[in-house]
Amino acid sequence: MTPFTGSLSSGFVASAEQFAERPALEAGGETLTYGELLHRSAAIAAALQRAAPSTEPSLVGVLAHRTPCQFAGVLGTHLAGCAYVPLNTTFPPQRTRLMLERSGARALVADAAGAEQLLEVLSGIAPGMLLIAPDHPDPAGLAARLPGHRLLGAGELPDPAAWAAPDVDPQELAYVMFTSGSTGTPKGVMVSHANARHYIARMVERYELTEHDRCSQMFEPTFDPSVFDMFCAWQVGACVCCPDRRTLLKPGRWIREAGLTLWFSAPSLGILMQRLGQLKPGSLPALRWSLFAGEALPVELARSWQQAAPNSTVENLYGPTEVTVVCVLHRFDPAAASAGEQGMVPIGRPLPGLSVLVADEGLGEVAAGAIGELLVAGPQVARGYWRDPARTAEAFVIPPRHRQIHYRTGDRVRRPADPGGPLSYLGRADHQIKVHGIRIELGEVEAAIRRESGSESVACVGWPRTATGADGIEAFVGGADGVDADRLRARLLDSLPRHMVPRRLHMLDELPLNANGKVDRRLLVATLDGESG
Repeated sequence: MTPFTGSLSSGFVASAEQFAERPALEAGGETLTYGELLHRSAAIAAALQRAAPSTEPSLVGVLAHRTPCQFAGVLGTHLAGCAYVPLNTTFPPQRTRLMLERSGARALVADAAGAEQLLEVLSGIAPGMLLIAPDHPDPAGLAARLPGHRLLGAGELPDPAAWAAPDVDPQELAYVMFTSGSTGTPKGVMVSHANARHYIARMVERYELTEHDRCSQMFEPTFDPSVFDMFCAWQVGACVCCPDRRTLLKPGRWIREAGLTLWFSAPSLGILMQRLGQLKPGSLPALRWSLFAGEALPVELARSWQQAAPNSTVENLYGPTEVTVVCVLHRFDPAAASAGEQGMVPIGRPLPGLSVLVADEGLGEVAAGAIGELLVAGPQVARGYWRDPARTAEAFVIPPRHRQIHYRTGDRVRRPADPGGPLSYLGRADHQIKVHGIRIELGEVEAAIRRESGSESVACVGWPRTATGADGIEAFVGGADGVDADRLRARLLDSLPRHMVPRRLHMLDELPLNANGKVDRRLLVATLDGESG
C-alpha cells in the first residue's frame, strides 16, 4: 500500500500538494493556507511519532474548540497514523476526564483554553501522558505544574520535515466519538477510515464541491457533523470557515461577509435566525447548498430558508454517529408536496451503497406504509462501541434473513407506501431526545442525578416540546429528603455539559406510576403543561 493513501486525511494532504497557497481554514482570527496548516499538523504528527514510534494504532485526545490548534490536532493525529478523540473545552473538566479515561489515550493535543484545563482534566490520570500545547504562552510553567507528564510547547515540537507518512490500513480507526450513554457513561463510537471515506466521497460527489467553495463549520468538535465540515472541504481544496462568538450572534450577516457557498447546521439555528428576522427573501444569494441535520427539519423553516437563499438547494440530512454522520437524505422541493408527517421534511432515501430496513420488534420488515424501527447496513456502519462488546452486540445486529450487520438506530420511521418514496421520521423509540440538535440520553442525566442526590427515584423529560425536539430538560426526584434542588443543580454543572443539565429539578415525595408500575412520564409532562397554561 502506498503510504498514507488509506487515511481519511489523505485528501487533505493531496489538496495541500495541489493548492498549497489556497486558504484551508479560517478560525480564531487566523487564515491558514493548505501549506501552513500542513506545516502545523506535520509538526504535531512528528511529535506523536517520536513519542510512540509504534505501528500499533492508538488514540489521541484533541482538547480544543474552533481554533487552528483543533484542526491541526485532528490532522496531526491522522498524519501520525493514530485516531483522534474530540474533546470539548466547553464541557466540564470532569466529563472531559471521564471521556479521556474511557478512551485510554496516552497523548493529548490542547489549544490555549484546553491547556488551562489540564490540571483538572488530568487529575487522577496515570502519569506518562504526552501533552502537546502549541498555543500556551508559558509551556515551561505549565509543565512544572504537571509533574509526571511530558508537555511540549510550540518551540519544542520537531521540524515538520521529520514527519514520515505512515502506512494506514483503511479498516483502522479514524476517530472515536463519545456520545451520550443511557447508563451514565458516554459511549465511544468507533469509526474507521473506510467508514468515513465512503461517506466523504458520496458527499463530495453529491454536492459537486470544488476548491472555490467556502464551507461553514457550525458543529461542535464532539458532534460528528463536524467530520463533514472538515473533510468534505479539504478533500477538494475548499476552505473551512469557523464563526467566532461575535458572528454567531448574527449568523446571517456572517454568511454574507464570509462569502459562504455551503451552509450546514442544525435546524434550531435556522429557527433562531428566522425568529430574529435574518431570513429575509433573497438575503443569502451566494449559497449554493443549504444542509440541515441533527434534528427534524420543519417544512416552514425549509421554505423560509429557500426563499432567503434562492440560489441554493436545501437538503435534510439524517444519520446517527454509528452510521458515520449521514446515511439518509432528502432534497427539499418547495414546488412539490415535500411535507412529511407532523409538518417535518422527510428524511428521504439512503446514500448509494447503504440499505435500510424498517423493522418490527422481531426485526422483521414491516409492511409498506407501516411504522417501525430504522436499521441501516453498509460500508458506513461503525465498528461498534469502544471497549464495550455488550452494547455493541445489542446495537449492531444481523436481522433474520439478512447477512449484513445492521445498526439499530432506535428511531421510529414510516416505511414508504411507494417503493421509491422517502422515509418519514417519527421520533425516538426510547428516552433519547434532541435539545437544540444535540442528542441526549435522558438515562445518562438520570444516572448523574441519582449519583448526586442519593435517590433512586428519578425521571427526566424533554420539555417544552418543540418541532425539532425539546427546548430543555426537566427532572423529577422522588424521596430525596433534605436534598436542596439548587445545590444539586450546581453539582450537576460540574459533571455534565450545560445542555444536559435540567433547567429545573422538581423534588417530590414520590414519582407517579402508571398501570404497569412504571414512572408515568406522560403525567409528568402533563403536569408541566398545566403549570405553563
